Parts: sequence; structure tokens; C-alpha cells
Amino acid sequence: MHTTLPTPSKEQIALLDPFERLDLDRIDLVTTAPQADKACAALAAATVWGFDTESKPTFVKDQVSDGPHIVQLATLERAWVFQLHDPGCCARVAELLALRGVIKAGFGLGDDRKRILSKLGVEPADVLELNSIFRQRGYRKDMGVKGAVAVLFQQRFMKSKKAATSNWANPHLTESQLLYAANDAWAAARVFAALGLD
Repeated sequence: MHTTLPTPSKEQIALLDPFERLDLDRIDLVTTAPQADKACAALAAATVWGFDTESKPTFVKDQVSDGPHIVQLATLERAWVFQLHDPGCCARVAELLALRGVIKAGFGLGDDRKRILSKLGVEPADVLELNSIFRQRGYRKDMGVKGAVAVLFQQRFMKSKKAATSNWANPHLTESQLLYAANDAWAAARVFAALGLD
């Protein structure tokens, strides 16, 4: 018989100590092709990347998002936040996402994949939906990054509601946007490592 493991509640998570986060000195904002080349070289050393995207929120019914506006990739050491305004930067991000042999691990990536295909014209390769790993291990509900961090590290992953719903299409990202975006991808990389999948 399968046992169903409970996903921690918001109340339970609220009692935990905060999960450490990447500070700005370990986050690279990438806006141009040369910066993207540098990021590609650094990312090439890793076999797994934490992966996420952000899109400007849509508030009107049936409004279609033209996102993603940002793609985040992270190793266990650093995170790169790619803005998709510059065509050269977009092209490098498309190459990174289409690259085979590197696992791109994240949470709730179904929408992200569709948007990437529509905006960048590539199907991201070797994407690992971390929720599915938890399901295989007996958790019935989708974990999400907060639940996963609570289960694996007994810590609380902090997410700013204000940053989540901010304008990701803005050419100038705020510090809180950078921290939010980078840490989403970095936490996914940490979760992957803690699951012992490699």
C-alpha cells in the first residue's frame, strides 16, 4: 500500500527558521550578448541548473502574456538573471535552454515551457519538474519550492508577494526583484542536490 506523505501547511512552514538566500554579490544580471557569453561559460561547468522564469503579470481576463521577460538559471554557487530585451541575449538564452545533457530543475514549469517555446522558439531540453519527484516519493499535493525547502531543510523559504507580482518587463529591475528571481532558481538547484538525484 502506498503511504501518502503530508505536504507541510503554511502554518507549519511559518514556524521554521528562514532558509539562507543568495545575496546580490552572487547574482549576475545579464542584459547583453557579451554578458550572456560570460554567463554561458560559467554555467558550462555545471551539469544541473536551477531554472525558473518570470513574466509581467496580466490582470485582464483573456490577456495573453508576452513573457517570459526574465529567465533565471542557477548553480549551487551563483545565479544568473537574464533579461530578454536584447536579441543577442535572447539568442544565448535560447541556446542554453535547448542544450542537451544539462538538467534544468524547477517547480511548476509547464507554463514556462509553453511561453519559452512561443517567445524564444525553442523547446527547453532535459527539464526536470521537481514536483513530480516528490509525487514519486509519496507526496500527493504539488510541493512548490516552499514545501520542498520545508521538507528537505526544515526551513522556511521567503518569497515577497510584492516582487512576485511586480513588472518583470521593466528594463531596470529592483534589488528585491533580482533577489526574488535568483533565489527561486537557486532554491531549485539546492532542492535537486538535496534529493540526491545525481
